[in-house]
Amino acid sequence: MVSNWTKIPPPLFKKVVIVLIDALRDDFVFGSKGKQFMPYTTQVVEKGTSYSFIAEAKPPTVTMPRIKALMTGSIPGFIDVIVNLNSPALLDDNLIWQAKTAGKRIIFYGDDTWVKLFPKHFVEYDGTTSFFVSDFTEVDDNVTRHLDRVLKREDWDLLILHYLGLDHIGHMTGPNSSLVGPKLHEMDNILKKIHISLLSKEEASLPNLLVVCGDHGMSETGSHGGSSEGEVHTPLLFISSAFEKRSGALTQPELVQQTDLASTLAVGLGLPISRNSVGNIILPVVGGKTMREQLRFVHLNGFQLSRLLQENTPAYEKDPGYEYFKIAEKSHGNWIKLYLEGNNSEILLNLGKKVLKQYLEALKTLSSSLSKQVAQYDMYSMMVGTVIIMEVLLLLLLSIPKALSSRAEFEVPLSPTLFSLLFYLMCLMLCAVHVIVCTSAESLCYFCSMSWLTAVGVMMLISALMCGILSAIAKIFENSRLPLKNPVVSSSSWSEIDVLILAGTIGHVLSLGASSFIEEEHQTWYFLINTLCLVLCQELCRNNFLLKERDPQYGIIVKQNFDSIGEASECKNIDIPAAGNSKLGKATSSAEFVKGPDKWISLASPWIILICCRLLRSLNQTGVQWAHRPDFGHWLTSSEHKSELSFLAAVSLLMIFFLVQRRCSLVSKIAMALGLLGVYSYRAAIGNVIFPWQRDSKDISKGITEARFVYVFVLGIVFTGTKDLLKSQVISTDSTVKSTGLWEVYSGLVLLAALLFRPHNLPVLVFCLLIQTMMTKYIWRPLKSDAAQITIMHYWFGQAFFYFQGNSNGIATVDVSAGFVGLESYVEIPAIFLTAFATYAGPLLWAIHLLCYLSSEVSRNSAAVGHGCFCYALMRSIPAAIYIVLVTGLRYHLFIWSVFSPKLLYEGVHVFITATICLFFTAMDQNHSYKVQDRK
Repeated sequence: MVSNWTKIPPPLFKKVVIVLIDALRDDFVFGSKGKQFMPYTTQVVEKGTSYSFIAEAKPPTVTMPRIKALMTGSIPGFIDVIVNLNSPALLDDNLIWQAKTAGKRIIFYGDDTWVKLFPKHFVEYDGTTSFFVSDFTEVDDNVTRHLDRVLKREDWDLLILHYLGLDHIGHMTGPNSSLVGPKLHEMDNILKKIHISLLSKEEASLPNLLVVCGDHGMSETGSHGGSSEGEVHTPLLFISSAFEKRSGALTQPELVQQTDLASTLAVGLGLPISRNSVGNIILPVVGGKTMREQLRFVHLNGFQLSRLLQENTPAYEKDPGYEYFKIAEKSHGNWIKLYLEGNNSEILLNLGKKVLKQYLEALKTLSSSLSKQVAQYDMYSMMVGTVIIMEVLLLLLLSIPKALSSRAEFEVPLSPTLFSLLFYLMCLMLCAVHVIVCTSAESLCYFCSMSWLTAVGVMMLISALMCGILSAIAKIFENSRLPLKNPVVSSSSWSEIDVLILAGTIGHVLSLGASSFIEEEHQTWYFLINTLCLVLCQELCRNNFLLKERDPQYGIIVKQNFDSIGEASECKNIDIPAAGNSKLGKATSSAEFVKGPDKWISLASPWIILICCRLLRSLNQTGVQWAHRPDFGHWLTSSEHKSELSFLAAVSLLMIFFLVQRRCSLVSKIAMALGLLGVYSYRAAIGNVIFPWQRDSKDISKGITEARFVYVFVLGIVFTGTKDLLKSQVISTDSTVKSTGLWEVYSGLVLLAALLFRPHNLPVLVFCLLIQTMMTKYIWRPLKSDAAQITIMHYWFGQAFFYFQGNSNGIATVDVSAGFVGLESYVEIPAIFLTAFATYAGPLLWAIHLLCYLSSEVSRNSAAVGHGCFCYALMRSIPAAIYIVLVTGLRYHLFIWSVFSPKLLYEGVHVFITATICLFFTAMDQNHSYKVQDRK
């Protein structure tokens, strides 16, 4: 009996057309925009033969994972956010493969992600790139131009159309843009044409079906990837003459899961339900069939879900969903007996409804259980990665004394390690563990699938790092027994800044274990930099008033002592500014540096910085809890305030030039001025701002020429700086040449950031440069802060400016449009680079400024750059390593996919960028390395 029940029933529809409108939010169809711009669709929804639902998508809400969910019924992993850039072929059982296997002829037009996921599945296709977000029209026209021809043909069974224009408009201008309405109207006309054509070609035997859906929605800023309501709720419409005509008042559409579409379409096309699907059949779509057919459909769905549960859960028999299904199956058997006996009474109908209700309850519970268990974690690979990361962190922590010494040495003693007996024993033990795990593992393991040569290399790395750690610990114990050298210089006390830095770092790391703190991480950084400003204010007041009032001669006496210590330590290469946390160094600061009006500017600087930070917080609302609230950025970007935005952008660009040009050569100053003029011209060309003489806001070009004009000056300034850097490394030993080159490179990056930032975000760049200037001249120099303190302050402000830009720990805040500035078509490497630079511009600019500042300070020892590099790497490594451990422990947390996983992705990219920055630091510190070697 069971074999007959699980036999695939015949199809319900002859032809099926799926129209997927990228980034179609539910309110675009069911809200006021739908009534205004999609009249035909609204009429069909309210009075036609249709069923309408709101489909809930699971994060990450980006295109490729959503297509996988729609076609397989499974929940994709978060790694698909990365794979989304270059989608591989989909190997899981899916609706497209089942349709092709059954002999269905499939035609596809639209996003080429489908072509990559389902190669050789379509009898005809025409793909368009989904990443060139500046294209609003051609990307959709390329789909529509095939419609008239293909709708007249009879040689297809499944037609899939994926329209991208709405998504691109959202990325560039947001959901409230004036471009959204015309695009929705265009989609409405296309749906009308398809619907009328399907109705005209219907036969008496089988009706046709039109499915309208979105892969994801869009946030209030027009992006997507996160889990806000606007991003996860999309409309799902089933339109067919097989359905009854709607009557009565329109009710709120029922909420279903996006994964339910695969099961429903499989039944509609007479195909097996995908093996890994966790979706339920949407019952109203098959509700017009007889009770026997409906029960057969839901039993098929339940049988597939229970089999999937058996494959993934050892104790599946105790699962409530499985128990409910067996009860429903037994009731179904009783109903079949009555039916076969020819009983057509009311009792049979009521029993059928009861069985149907039992099946639906079982399906719901089974789907819920499977959705929770769908994440199969590769624990062995995760543990190997975690061990390596923690070993690197521990090695960094153990290297602090040497790395922050006068020589700034950071050496991993690998030579003795690789020839030690302990190293070989550890390698042998780890290889044995690897063999045992890989031969006994039941599920697929990524690390086990690697070649043995690669696996042995990883084991050797783990062993070498462990031996290096043990060697470092042994040296620390050995050095602790030796008498201290230079007790005068080394005796120092912890200042308030040091205490704040330590407490802030520990507090931030601990906060990463809570989902709410991750969602609102910007609040942590805002609090830390505000507190830092108050502590700096206290330090400045103490240096300028308290020490002077206690003993006017104290500063002069200490200065003499300080100078004598400096002369005595010249041969030992001790970094005197690095001792800035000592009372000895602090006492001399006001006497040496702060004079006249500079003293009062210095005292006011922390308060000015606080005011700047408060203004920046009002510019962009970020996070989750208050992201929906209006901010100054939304006010500026509205079409009614284009004049105000234009004025602000022009003033900001002038301020950027004023703040950057001070350290540039004459040629670079001219290039910077022309480049910033090009930035404004680009924004005017694409309609973001207007020129004073411009009477309307029509686009005068696509901005490609203007953007490339700016790129020429960016490359010119960076090339000039690179030339000076190479000259300082190879030919000249003059430190001013290297300093000039670094500032030139920094200026070029500022110009690039000005081009990629949206006009309302240009004040963020202005305040970034202003705060850097004020802290350099009026805080760090008077306080004689050491390289470690300055590095950590740069890191903190870099993190704060990451959020001042409007970023968050959600994928939705990534400004994808920045990756296509000046590009006519999608080019992968430049697009990825520009998007990453625009996203991490705040941390990057602060890191490069750190290198420029430490290299240009003549009074500092050359070891300062090494100190800065080490501290920056350490500050990035601590939260990243601890967070990986926390995420591993919280892998079954309710918000693992919506909160913790996006944050892990951001951490990974940030670590990669930090590694690149540290390599740049190391390259710029080669002169110091050579000097150290010469002394040896």
